[in-house]
Amino acid sequence: MPFNAIVLEKDKTTGFTCSLKAINKQQLLDQQGDTLIKVAYCSINYKDALALTNKSPIVRQWPMVPGIDGVGTVIECSSGRYQKGDTVILNGWGCGETHWGCLAQYAYLKSEWLIPLPNQFTAHQAMAIGTAGYTAALCVQRIIDFGIQPQDGLILVTGATGGVGSIAVALLAKLGYQVTASTSKIDEEYYLRQLGAVNIIDSQTLKEIGKPLQKEQWSAAVDVVGSHTLANICAQTQYGGIVTCCGLAQGIDLSTTVAPFILRGVTLTGIDSVMASYDKRIAAWNLLAYYLDEKLLSHISNTISLTECVETANKMIAGQIKGRCVVDVNKST
Repeated sequence: MPFNAIVLEKDKTTGFTCSLKAINKQQLLDQQGDTLIKVAYCSINYKDALALTNKSPIVRQWPMVPGIDGVGTVIECSSGRYQKGDTVILNGWGCGETHWGCLAQYAYLKSEWLIPLPNQFTAHQAMAIGTAGYTAALCVQRIIDFGIQPQDGLILVTGATGGVGSIAVALLAKLGYQVTASTSKIDEEYYLRQLGAVNIIDSQTLKEIGKPLQKEQWSAAVDVVGSHTLANICAQTQYGGIVTCCGLAQGIDLSTTVAPFILRGVTLTGIDSVMASYDKRIAAWNLLAYYLDEKLLSHISNTISLTECVETANKMIAGQIKGRCVVDVNKST
């Protein structure tokens, strides 16, 4: 049963290589798992882009099939958790890093990593959401659980034209919050307003070193950028507000002071989507199922083939991608 997969390899002689190869079932089953799925769609997330381009040490075992996301049909499941024919979603769990992922026509995974596809979504729509949208939902759920109400003031979303940002804007707007979208793509105002943003600001205004305390502007924030941007957001957050952090597009560093936290009671909370519990995953996908307008998914996504993944990854690293990139792993070109 040979099938197509993107394979990342690295050795002292040839260095890093990324190629589309034919893989056999036994190679796949050499991975630890209990559930074989026929993948329908995967997606390209920022972490995938880093792995595909070798821009960051994402991959920790070689060779590696990347793809932290996937949706597909169960072929066999030895744990009994799923039945043949069930449609399931994978998000994270180290796939594409330490375990072969879903940029392939088949994947062999652990059943406890998977969740059922919500009835409200098709398989394609699930990957138009993907880890980016699921992470956005985790951020939004944290803001809701914290007690921030729509009347409390503006919510800032950084990287607003990206995968996490696009879906965070759409979710928050649907829930009645007033969203300010921060982006380097100021010419995408129409796109962001279609998602529900009421204000658009140039992300450059947040990228430089700022004062420890600045004018209070945000009741909450969803940040995918990190570094000076995150420090400035904390300095601009209203008394008692919350900042959710789930990305590092600008950098992993964070140069700030304790001032926003002890003088304004600001909460900075990290959002991890990779190892989140089953219950948190179900809650996040339920939030998406109830509040994400399905019509927006075609607005924020495009579909590519396995052969287009590397080109797409390079564009994503360069900040040239808008929204979500769904990979049809069975598309020939």
